Amino acid sequence: MRYAIVIEKAENNYSAYVPDLPGCVATGASVEEVEGQIREAIEFHLEGMREDGIPFPTPQSRVDYVEVSA
Repeated sequence: MRYAIVIEKAENNYSAYVPDLPGCVATGASVEEVEGQIREAIEFHLEGMREDGIPFPTPQSRVDYVEVSA
């Protein structure tokens, strides 16, 4: 499965979340670190769902960019 993630710059670190997996979040000191942490968080989240007999949500989110003139 391929889930979209959102990475945001915070004041002193980065955070990431998965729109299709509510509650699945991670933080890291760098983009590379938060990418690794969110990958682990997704695997852990899905493992918990599997153990609880909850079906995995089908990825629905889409990532795109919109250009605007400022």
